[in-house]
Amino acid sequence: MNAQDPVDIIEVAAPLPRRSRQARVAWGGQVLTVGGDAPVRVQSMTNTDTVDAIGTAIQVKQLAQAGSELVRITVNTPEAAAAVPYVREQLDRMGVLVPLVGDFHYNGHRLLTDFPAMAQALSKYRINPGNVGKGDKHDRQFAMMVEAAVKYDKVVRIGVNWGSLDQELLAGLMDENARRARPWDVKQVMYQALVQSALGSAEVARERGLNPDNIIISCKVSGVQDLISVYRALARRCDYALHLGLTEAGMATKGTVASATALGVLLQEGIGDTIRVSLTPQPGEARTQEVVVALEILQSLGLRSFNPSVTACPGCGRTTSTTFQELAKQIDDFLRAQMPVWKARYPGVETLKVAVMGCIVNGPGESKHADIGISLPGTGEAPAAPVFIDGEKALTLRGEGIAQEFHKLVEAYIERRFGGVAASPH
Repeated sequence: MNAQDPVDIIEVAAPLPRRSRQARVAWGGQVLTVGGDAPVRVQSMTNTDTVDAIGTAIQVKQLAQAGSELVRITVNTPEAAAAVPYVREQLDRMGVLVPLVGDFHYNGHRLLTDFPAMAQALSKYRINPGNVGKGDKHDRQFAMMVEAAVKYDKVVRIGVNWGSLDQELLAGLMDENARRARPWDVKQVMYQALVQSALGSAEVARERGLNPDNIIISCKVSGVQDLISVYRALARRCDYALHLGLTEAGMATKGTVASATALGVLLQEGIGDTIRVSLTPQPGEARTQEVVVALEILQSLGLRSFNPSVTACPGCGRTTSTTFQELAKQIDDFLRAQMPVWKARYPGVETLKVAVMGCIVNGPGESKHADIGISLPGTGEAPAAPVFIDGEKALTLRGEGIAQEFHKLVEAYIERRFGGVAASPH
């Protein structure tokens, strides 16, 4: 190639815009918008017995403080339904402004009818079309739940799951497929059943008076490629707000990677308005870990900013110690721990970028790209650590107290850059 050859312009990657309806999830004078031009929302679910109103409220608070903007709770028995208003009351007393979503299966029609205080205390209902009754009972019981949503002006998520798919619908589609000259693959029939269940239920809900803006759709599966296929089909066929999530994603690395892969592809294509990362907690692990992963997915895609980002190298034979690893973790933990306070005190601090690097190869370059960065000395390098602030070398740290000095520099930078901005009350 010579200098005269035309060069293609490389486009800057960015997620495609979303084109969904906007739902308004309301409670106690508060409103959270979902869909349309609202940010992609983060959702999670408690694993407490809802009958324990105090324990449930405490976990809801923990999830909300971690960043969950909607929290779903199980409503499976009359006792649980009776406890829901007390959960809401406890949250209000603690100043936890997060909407509650009721998760209904099998008996939701009865609970929403018999416990009007619960139906009002919830901001959103999750209805699974596969678990609302069989035969003639299905349509009647589904209608009862929709009528409660209409009565109390609540948002409904029609949440289909391939683990509890409407078997009558699936059987009918399987029979229809068998009569085709060229039958579809069984998995394609399953996809069709998921989408038809969701969109058909949404149509019934609208016929029963539910505002289409109050409908959110989900079709959850546990396979990455399956989720991508189903949601692409949903996005082509409707404009409802879509809730994304890989059901039963698994534990630890497996669940994290699978969720990030599937949700990342769809969000990049402009598909998805709320997300949940359904991680199975490891023994002793906080329930809030699934929220942390969801936030990281959105922040990694550049869709939202929640916490300052810390760039750190993985280490190699050039790095002389674990100092850069320890410092990176220390800074990251410190920033995350301070965010609940800093969000009010330092508006915009969530966009901060910090770099903690281990040698001269990429250290200075990465540090220049960050708002504030440090390049620690590697093998054979002079025992000095240049610090870069806003792209310029500001000073060099030496000696045993490099980590502590850099920590103070980060705090001073935050105060100087973000301290003079008044926080918005909203």
